[in-house]
Amino acid sequence: MREEVKQENQSLVEKENTKRENEKLRDEKISEYGQVTLENEETNTKIQLISIIGEIEGHENLGSANKTTKYEHILPQLAIIEDSKEVDGVLIILNTVGGDVEAGLAIAEMIASLSKPTVSLVLGGSHSIGVPLAVSADYSFIVPSGTMIVHPVRMNGMVIGVTQTFTYLEQIQDRILGFIVEHSEISYDELKSLMLDTKQLVKDVGSILSGTETVEKGIINEVGGIKEALNMLKKMIKKGSKI
Repeated sequence: MREEVKQENQSLVEKENTKRENEKLRDEKISEYGQVTLENEETNTKIQLISIIGEIEGHENLGSANKTTKYEHILPQLAIIEDSKEVDGVLIILNTVGGDVEAGLAIAEMIASLSKPTVSLVLGGSHSIGVPLAVSADYSFIVPSGTMIVHPVRMNGMVIGVTQTFTYLEQIQDRILGFIVEHSEISYDELKSLMLDTKQLVKDVGSILSGTETVEKGIINEVGGIKEALNMLKKMIKKGSKI
C-alpha cells in the first residue's frame, strides 16, 4: 500500500515538473522569438502565432538597441509548421517599419507557400517590405489605427550611379509590386502610382495609408483586431481549406 502511494506521489511530482518545464520553454519561446502555440480545447485547434516586429534583419546584424525580426529564426520555424501534423493554422502579427528587402520577401514567399491556413493582423504599422508580408497570408486584417507606407526601394550606403544600378533597383521594385498584386486585390498601376506619389511624404516619394484606406485600395482584406483574426482562422481550419 505504501509503495503504491509512493509511486503515485512520484508520478504527481514528475507531472508537475513536466508542466513547469513546458511552461518555462513556452515563456522562453515567447521572449526569444515572439512565438507561441495557442491551444483551444473547445474547438480542438492548435494555432501557431508568429510575431514580426521592429526591423526585418537580413544578412547584417543590427545594433542591440534595435527591435528586430531575424529571418534565420522565422524561416526554419515556418518549415517546422508546414511539416507538423499538430499545427492547424498560423496567425502572423505584424508591427514593423520594414527592413531588409531580400529577407522580407523570403519570409513573405515562405508564408504564401504554406499549405496550412494563414491570417495576418497589422498592429501599429506594416511599412515598406512589411506590405508584402501582410498580404502573404490567405486573409489579412488591420486595426483601425494601423498604417502602411508604400514607397520605392531604397539602398543604404554608397550607391554607384550607373544604369546597371538603377536597373537592378527597378527589378527588385518590380518583384515587390508583383508579389503584392498577386496576393491582394489592388491593380499594378494603382500600386505603382501610390509608390511613386510625391505629395504625401516630405522630400520623398511614397504613400501613407490608414487602416481603412488599405482596405479600400484592396491591399488588406478587412479592418479588424485579434478577435476577428482568430475567428477567421478558426473558420478556415474548420472548413479545411484556404480562402
